[in-house]
Amino acid sequence: MSQLPPGSLAPPVHLEFDDNRLLPLLFGEYDQNLARIEQRLGVSLVSRGNQLAISGPPASVSAAREALNALYHRLKRGQTIDRNDIDAALRMGSVPSTDLSLFDRMSADGTAVRTHRRLITPRTPMQAGYLRALRDSEMVFALGPAGTGKTYLAVAVGVAMLAKGTVDRIILSRPAVEAGERLGFLPGDLRDKIDPYLRPLYDALYDMLPPEQVMKRLSNGEIEIAPLAFMRGRTLSNSFVIVDEAQNTTPVQMKMLLTRLGENSRMVVTGDLSQVDLPAGMRSGLRDAIEVLNDVEGISVVWFSDADVVRHALVGRIVRAYDARDRAGGGVEAPKG
Repeated sequence: MSQLPPGSLAPPVHLEFDDNRLLPLLFGEYDQNLARIEQRLGVSLVSRGNQLAISGPPASVSAAREALNALYHRLKRGQTIDRNDIDAALRMGSVPSTDLSLFDRMSADGTAVRTHRRLITPRTPMQAGYLRALRDSEMVFALGPAGTGKTYLAVAVGVAMLAKGTVDRIILSRPAVEAGERLGFLPGDLRDKIDPYLRPLYDALYDMLPPEQVMKRLSNGEIEIAPLAFMRGRTLSNSFVIVDEAQNTTPVQMKMLLTRLGENSRMVVTGDLSQVDLPAGMRSGLRDAIEVLNDVEGISVVWFSDADVVRHALVGRIVRAYDARDRAGGGVEAPKG
């Protein structure tokens, strides 16, 4: 049980669950899920039968209540929960409460995305804002560190729109410049050289669609994965376009790409300005585009931070360490607010 500072406790809040069969899944083996919530929020959780008493500072009690209700709703809908889902619910539990549960708020405001294989919900408030931007804006720039879901969520929205018939195809692209390697030195033909750079996009697709669906849609052109150079001279109509790792574009490439957008299309441009692999002295097209287009109507810019990293918790700490070093030495920071 958590040790809480005297005088800081609110009256206990009691939750009652109507399906006892779900409680072992909610509480976890040896109550490990409850222990994690106690540790993260500094609250005390005491279960008696189908009731759970939450004690602690008022803000923490509220966040714990929101998180537990959200996790319970996932279980009632036949979904599983794991450590990542618990951490996501705790982050989302900080969102101001309404009469709706956390899960129902995400469904009601359009930030839950259903694909063939799963229901995808945001795991941080910024991810929820990103999903709203993807829903409402014709062009979205998403910037921030690895592991924040920039590409994954964009692919989810694209797959959902394709399934609904809102768009006719998904086009995924990224520049073939990574970590000092060059295509000419890699073995194989052009496809063999390109595929390693596009593998993260394939991985996201296979997480959203059954393998046979991915292969079918790739073969009939409903899904196209191609390096950035293949976009030149085209007009991308009735399409959901995702440009990944856009920090490795040049300003000329970025302008070329953005002006490919055709009728009834949307474009998402993702990247991390701290991981530019262009030759020294060459300006990033993503940085250039953000400066030029930040106030253009119809364009949304979403800045993720280390707080939005949803991979292993250590990844967030690594990102923070690098950011601290970069700030000490000077560099570009995301705007506040």
